[in-house]
Amino acid sequence: MPIAAERPARESAGPKLPSPVMTAPVPVIAIDGLTKSYGKVRALDGVSLSLEPGRFTALLGPNGAGKSTLFQILTGLFVADSGSVRVLGADLAADPTAALARLGIVFQQPSLDLDLTVEQNLAYHAGLHGIGGRRRRDAIEEALALFGQSETRRQRVRTLSGGNRRKIEMARALMSAPALLLLDEPTQGLDPASRRDLVLHVSRLVRERDLGVLWATHIVSEVEAADRVVVLHRGRVIEDGAPADVVARSGASTLEGAFLALTQGRAA
Repeated sequence: MPIAAERPARESAGPKLPSPVMTAPVPVIAIDGLTKSYGKVRALDGVSLSLEPGRFTALLGPNGAGKSTLFQILTGLFVADSGSVRVLGADLAADPTAALARLGIVFQQPSLDLDLTVEQNLAYHAGLHGIGGRRRRDAIEEALALFGQSETRRQRVRTLSGGNRRKIEMARALMSAPALLLLDEPTQGLDPASRRDLVLHVSRLVRERDLGVLWATHIVSEVEAADRVVVLHRGRVIEDGAPADVVARSGASTLEGAFLALTQGRAA
């Protein structure tokens, strides 16, 4: 009896679908080759940095490293000599309104009106961002609740402690639902307990809101729990990575030791 010919495998019906293309997420901010000089002093020398959402990034550097200059460029106060900044794809130089609208900013120097109440300060800020009516009331309530400051809403700012004033500034910065929170030496002048409290609040917001954070400081102890550490020294990024990796590469045993080794040539 003849053996039946083997049937060819049946082809699947319909056209073949292309494999999905995996694309990298758009960074909340992409900094490329920033330079800035004051006369003969080069404050920033080719700084490049890309930040992701949901990550607490510490910008660590000694005084005079260029941290404040970088923040002044990122917030539109200064213009870089060269390089570019993009916030969720929006070019800061070409479209500053769109770029800055996605940033929440806490400056190094306090900027609240001391003679207004907490609520009045936040209402004024909401108005500047076009937030009015019921949206404004809801935004104020939510912002204060985030930092446990609901009970202070009718107090004049000058009656608050330094730590609570900083919390109000952070609450204000979050009212416009930014993608990235920029914090320039936010714990300056605060006692250790207040510094730790602010770090815990911001770390929680990063987890709960998928918020990107860039926290500039020279105090190593307050950023040891950061997801990423970027070391800026003499206007250049000289190290970038997870805290444990930064420590390992430096040959030190602690993050503070790594920082000293990188910026002063001393390990600990």
